[in-house]
Formats: sequence, structure tokens, C-alpha cells
Amino acid sequence: MRLDAESARRILEFRVDPAMQARLDILSEKANEGTLSDDERAEYQAAINAADIISILKLKARRRLKSDCS
Repeated sequence: MRLDAESARRILEFRVDPAMQARLDILSEKANEGTLSDDERAEYQAAINAADIISILKLKARRRLKSDCS
């Protein structure tokens, strides 16, 4: 995948919605306590998977913008 500079900047500007972050904080705490329900575990795992994908996209975006500066 080849990103244009504008798309790379937009990816780097992405932030999780505060309400979603609050929900993830709750799920994280419950996961650490071992009290997640099956549905919460699936929700939390999906969020972790999404965060992994976003991290990879942000890495690619940083590399794209860095290559423009070189």
C-alpha cells in the first residue's frame, strides 16, 4: 500500500474517541482482574486487534512522511 502525504498525515492525527477510550479502560481493568464476560472478552480482543492495525498504519504513515523529508 502506498500512502500519499495527506493520507499519512490524517492517519497520524487519528485518536480514539474519549468514550471509546473510557470503555477500553474499563475492559482493560476487568481483564487484569480476570472478570471479563465472554462478550466483553470478544469486544476487548477486537479492540486490541484494531489497535494493532492502527499502529501498523501509523508506522507506515511515519515512514512515508519521513521519506518525503529525505
